[in-house]
Amino acid sequence: MTSSAPAAVSASVLDLAPVVPVVVLEDAADAVPLARALVAGGLPAIEVTLRTAAALDAIRAIASEVPGAVVGAGTVLSPAHVTETVAAGARFLVSPGWTDALLDAMKASGLPFLPGVSTTSEVVALLERGITEMKFFPAEAAGGTAYLKALSAPLPQARFCPTGGVSLASAPSYLALSNVGCVGGSWMVPGDAVAAKDWARVERLAAEASALGRG
Repeated sequence: MTSSAPAAVSASVLDLAPVVPVVVLEDAADAVPLARALVAGGLPAIEVTLRTAAALDAIRAIASEVPGAVVGAGTVLSPAHVTETVAAGARFLVSPGWTDALLDAMKASGLPFLPGVSTTSEVVALLERGITEMKFFPAEAAGGTAYLKALSAPLPQARFCPTGGVSLASAPSYLALSNVGCVGGSWMVPGDAVAAKDWARVERLAAEASALGRG
């Protein structure tokens, strides 16, 4: 992370933007122009998933060259992933699920993090450990807005970033919920636009997503 980057991440990843782009990059050379387009469109928080060999180089490039971006690592599955992504310059961590070892590593990193949950018991277990902010994944398959709304009465202290099947059409219904801080999605980074290096299209889609607010 360069000195021109923002000095600190918000204590809450959920409050950076209404939508966090979930990015899968096959070529690290696309990372900087893609991130610049997303930031220009109003989406500064960018989750680069560890699903490809290019991911760490992509995180490193965005952290070094796009000072307006708050780059995070997604699909964090192990303590080793935590170590590698922190070294690459990630500023927040997101996992699809969690174990005690992974949770300990994410907490020890000092970075904001969103452990993934899909059941009430997982939410209660995290609350027991003092963690109130979580990724709800896979959101649509796990019950969508109806499930999250049902959680809000008995577990009002839990806040979520639903990810997995969320679209431009469904995002507003999630964002209208009192226990949702933001949503994660990939519709503003379609594979054909990235392949064509159509960064103007990405910026337009990002601007459309960033305009979403509570309904």
